[in-house]
Amino acid sequence: MSSRSFLVPDDIYEYLMKTTLRETSVQRELRERTASMPQARMQTGPDQLQFLQLLVRISGARRCIEVGVYTGASALAVALAIPDDGTIVACDVSEGYTAVAREFWQRAGVARKIELRLAPAQETLNELLGQRGSYDFAYIDADKANYDAYYELVLQLLRPGGVIAVDNVLWGGSVADSKEQDADTVALRQLNEKIGRDERVDASLLTIGDGLSVVRKR
Repeated sequence: MSSRSFLVPDDIYEYLMKTTLRETSVQRELRERTASMPQARMQTGPDQLQFLQLLVRISGARRCIEVGVYTGASALAVALAIPDDGTIVACDVSEGYTAVAREFWQRAGVARKIELRLAPAQETLNELLGQRGSYDFAYIDADKANYDAYYELVLQLLRPGGVIAVDNVLWGGSVADSKEQDADTVALRQLNEKIGRDERVDASLLTIGDGLSVVRKR
């Protein structure tokens, strides 16, 4: 899906980008590099990355989880926002795409904050459950069919008051179309409905990007 909101007209989006966007030169270069790569549409938009940074700073996050890395733009944004002693466990299975991520994390001077785990995310999250400690913030942007499993595992790992951001929850509008019954759309639709009535959390579904659910653990 597109990295920018399909609900926002082009002129409004351009105004937003010109007026409020803040990104470092390394972030911009990574965005431009990724735009020419296969699956470039998977890259989180710069306006959404800036919003993730705001969530991290508001919540005072120090220990973070990322499910789905791609070329590393979201992990880079979060790493720039957390304190010097902050950490991110970043879960992915692609050595190729994450090699680009590593390059830019190093260039930005945040590589020491990011622990990349190249393994199925459910495996990594279950390993984290077996260790001591809790987490403050998580970003989920990976294979949609497993979103519910990621949500449940991350929710267990999160401290009370911790925040989860779940990407692509509108899926180009498909979730609102009952005729769309592919596995990814159904999984996202079911998770949206689950979060909407989940008494373990406070939540809001935003129309930024391709839809972003922001969840606070009670």
